[in-house]
Amino acid sequence: MGIEAQEEAEYSKKLQGYDYQHGHSYSHTLKHKLNPLVLVIVTNLVTIYIVTGPFSSLYHHPPHHNNNFNSILQELNTTKSQLAASHSLLSELHHRLNSTNLLVQALLIDLTTRQQDKQYSRNNDGERSSNEELNLALASYKLPFGYSQWIGSDEIHSPIGAVCLRFQDELNQYMSYDIGGECLADEVFAQMLVSKGCEPLPKRRCHPKSPKGFVEPNQDLQDTLWKIPPDSNIVWDPYTCKSHKCLIERKNNKGYCKDCFDLQGREKGRWIFDDGGLDFGIDRVLGTKRSSSTISMGLDIGGGTGTFAARMKERNVTIITSTLDLDGPFSHFIASRGLIPIHLSISHRLPFFENTLDIVHSMEFIGNWLPETMLEFLLYDVYRVLRPGGIFWLEHFFCFGSQVNGTYLPMFDRVGFNRLRWHAGRKIDHDGIQKNEWYISALLEKPVI
Repeated sequence: MGIEAQEEAEYSKKLQGYDYQHGHSYSHTLKHKLNPLVLVIVTNLVTIYIVTGPFSSLYHHPPHHNNNFNSILQELNTTKSQLAASHSLLSELHHRLNSTNLLVQALLIDLTTRQQDKQYSRNNDGERSSNEELNLALASYKLPFGYSQWIGSDEIHSPIGAVCLRFQDELNQYMSYDIGGECLADEVFAQMLVSKGCEPLPKRRCHPKSPKGFVEPNQDLQDTLWKIPPDSNIVWDPYTCKSHKCLIERKNNKGYCKDCFDLQGREKGRWIFDDGGLDFGIDRVLGTKRSSSTISMGLDIGGGTGTFAARMKERNVTIITSTLDLDGPFSHFIASRGLIPIHLSISHRLPFFENTLDIVHSMEFIGNWLPETMLEFLLYDVYRVLRPGGIFWLEHFFCFGSQVNGTYLPMFDRVGFNRLRWHAGRKIDHDGIQKNEWYISALLEKPVI
């Protein structure tokens, strides 16, 4: 019994908290077996209570009943002996039940451990499933040095857009890769997720494909700003076009920024002249401030191939260009011009602190294709990042004629901008006339309070 007790204690310490159905079933069967014995015991105890308890005065036992009384006492002693024997049997059965539970639990833990070891072995061989990689990417992690007063916590979480959780299958596909290997050529797929609002995407542990024969950028600023980069500097796998020549010739087709890769075409003349109407010139815009030197950095939202940033760089103004690679290597093209691209969707909170930028610009990107509430959030975010006196330069905001004064003019005023320039005019192409489409170009200022 000493060895069994020691084994029971060791198993109980290791496996405390487990509960198994067959143990309960065994105990239940035992209870049914003991029911007749318990009934006999209870009946005898009640009889003794009636005879010897407070009701005993109701009975007058003549002397010749002493033999019966002794018989009852003897029966009571027998009952006590049976009860003790039953208790001993119950204790033994309970001990065996615990031993059985411990044995089954040990077998289950051994099986689980073997499965985990097998899975660990597969992971070490680079066969980790996409679900596991996604869970790791989204997990929270304890800080190595404990609580940090800077973030107010002892752990850090990996950021991911809440909308991403609606696209579990797509997320699993995005996170399916060989750890430490080459990422799939899935830029288009990733951008589709971003466009749906799944932004930011989780980080990955794979290497993007590098272009073969990469050529170092030209250090001549003027040459770099207006020169087409080598085809060897871009991985063309995700795109329909496989060369810059193809992108330039795409100007004859319909689509987003269809002619903006032709740097010697219409791009070369953008923002040079100011017609006093919808087309604003850079120098006149900068001249609206008492000193053009007060504008030194800003953001271009949906900036195509970065020509606005190039024009501003010629005037010593640093512009970060946000873009999406919509069937073209816009980000790589911008970077090849010595400019700064940032990959953001229109719904992303602008990654700048409040009251920091001198100017925010957008041309032919913001318009009535955006839901009104989402657009108003965007305008407030632009207001947030501009410093007091900062400029929001909005060009060719497209909408219907009925929306100019009925929807958008009140919206801009509601956000709180001062209107320095405001021009609205109908689109003069065939679709514009037929559909009553209009453009708004505006120069708006964040008030100085």
